[in-house]
Amino acid sequence: MQTERSKMLAGQLYDPLDPELVAARTRARDLCQSLNATREAEQEARRRILRELFGAGGDTVWMQPPFYCDYGANIELGERVFFNFNCVVLDVCPVRIGSYTLFGPSVQIYTPLHPFDPALRRRQEYGKPIDIGSDVWVGGGAIILAGVRIGSRAVIGAGSVVTRDIPEGMFAAGNPCRVIRQATENVVRP
Repeated sequence: MQTERSKMLAGQLYDPLDPELVAARTRARDLCQSLNATREAEQEARRRILRELFGAGGDTVWMQPPFYCDYGANIELGERVFFNFNCVVLDVCPVRIGSYTLFGPSVQIYTPLHPFDPALRRRQEYGKPIDIGSDVWVGGGAIILAGVRIGSRAVIGAGSVVTRDIPEGMFAAGNPCRVIRQATENVVRP
């Protein structure tokens, strides 16, 4: 028999009030609260918390608290991922983020979904995973919705709502987010 956790991770309908899931969320929220209470000089304490919080990548993630997540263990980071202030990751399904990806302040990543039927919605929910490639830059205030894939080297404009996949190496922006053009390197000249 499947556990509610295994159903959740598989994107099936599950009971979010299952005691195992409630305990896992409590663990993650306590870790986030501890992380968010650290001072800038407490880098060793932050690193210890980040290693415990994330499924992978806690050794090298660069984090500006506050940060919030549902489980943490379902977040897999490549090397040197950067989260600016006030990011939120609702990770009921896996969230995979490639190396050297940058998130501006207040970026929100949402894997949960809810049934349209209100009677079912009272008892169950489901989700879809999110995959973000390497060397992606997500501008401040962007929202990335369940089931989305963002290709490596893509740039997402600030305030965008990403509702569908974005190919590699593209600049995309807007609500809903749409591809604007190829992402080309900006050259700053004095």
